[in-house]
Amino acid sequence: MSGVAPGNESGTCSERLAAGLHVMAKPIGPICNLDCAYCYYLDKERLYPGATWRMGPATLDAFVRQYIEAQCEAAGEIVFAWQGGEPTLLDPRFFEEVVALQQRYLPPGRRCANTLQTNGLRLDDRWCELFKRHGFLIGISLDGPADLHDRHRVDKQGRPTFAAAWRGLEALQRHQVEYNVLVVVHRHNGDHGRRIYRFFRQAGVRHLQFIPLVEPLGNSARASVGAQPADLVHERSVLPEQYGEFLTGIFDEWVYHDVGRVFVQIFDEALAMWLGREPSLCVFRRRCGRALAIEHNGDVYSCDHFVEPDYRLGNIHQLPLVELADSPRQRQFGEAKETSLPGYCRQCDVRFACQGECPKNRILHTPDGEPGLNYLCAAYQRFFRHIDPVMRAMASEVRAGRPPADVMHRLRAARQAAESAGQPSGGRAAQRNAPCPCGSGRKFKHCCGQASGG
Repeated sequence: MSGVAPGNESGTCSERLAAGLHVMAKPIGPICNLDCAYCYYLDKERLYPGATWRMGPATLDAFVRQYIEAQCEAAGEIVFAWQGGEPTLLDPRFFEEVVALQQRYLPPGRRCANTLQTNGLRLDDRWCELFKRHGFLIGISLDGPADLHDRHRVDKQGRPTFAAAWRGLEALQRHQVEYNVLVVVHRHNGDHGRRIYRFFRQAGVRHLQFIPLVEPLGNSARASVGAQPADLVHERSVLPEQYGEFLTGIFDEWVYHDVGRVFVQIFDEALAMWLGREPSLCVFRRRCGRALAIEHNGDVYSCDHFVEPDYRLGNIHQLPLVELADSPRQRQFGEAKETSLPGYCRQCDVRFACQGECPKNRILHTPDGEPGLNYLCAAYQRFFRHIDPVMRAMASEVRAGRPPADVMHRLRAARQAAESAGQPSGGRAAQRNAPCPCGSGRKFKHCCGQASGG
């Protein structure tokens, strides 16, 4: 459940720990050295005309202290997330001060971790030595090989950036900094899922995140009953069916070759959901409202995707962060994710995994005309139904104390047997007449497939 204000008896530490509190810090606001065509944050400069785009010492001190104080005492690790804009436009000394403040305010027996998202262009030995010394986890944005990456990720002069970003990735690898690659999936690279996956795997990347690009054209399109999804978004946006195929193609590659070796965020989240656990990604949670954003001056917003005047909760120099996060206004924002879900979604067989995804993408009407259907509905129905038998099998392995990779080994053996018998599997994760990957010895259609409607 969402957090509640101090003094409310329902706001127990265990509840606050389960809900969590995450704040995406924007210490340099939207300022960036790139001019990516699809970036939703660059235009936030208009919110602060004439601003000095750097989080000052007093604001940084207040944020670090208040963020630590806002966490439940039972939370052993407190994770700070730094984004932009481009946070490496700040001097590395800024983040040395971050670490010093964390050490000053951290209670005994607890620890801090830091994540930082970057385009990679400024990563050099000095930055990577800092990251390694203090254990930062770095997210680096790359949209695939150069021809795919450079389509939208260009600098202020419109020049391609792949080569510079790749040097940044190599610097992280050279210094053995923990990192993951974040891929924005758009119309141009959305047909190249397996190619992108194999490209990064060959380069030694072991952690991947895929973020679907959805750029609604406006509220007027949102209100149009019967409109086609492609008519409601910018032409850069990935198509729903395209994104579904993107994910399923990569999953089929991964499940036969890389379980336990390459980690894809949405696959990890899916396994958690099939185990009945709360996912860590807010878009797949039943309710949201516990992932806020803080701007360079201490202004706090309901969400990184809702940095607009209507969603400004206040400023940490006037009200403590915990009060802003637990305010009735923010609780209502988070609860609306569930309460506004259309009836069509409530009856869906993959609701437990999707939960209507992010409210910002709910721009369609359901087949019966109710507003609030997610633009990516077809993608998630396709993907989650496709992975269901394998996820059921992996969840069984985890519950039995065995590694999920055991399912991969059985799938390989089943495919090899089928191919030896002249019945190629087609590279799909599970077929109705194939042996069920759960290891029961029965056909999939008579085992996990029966339960899932397969």
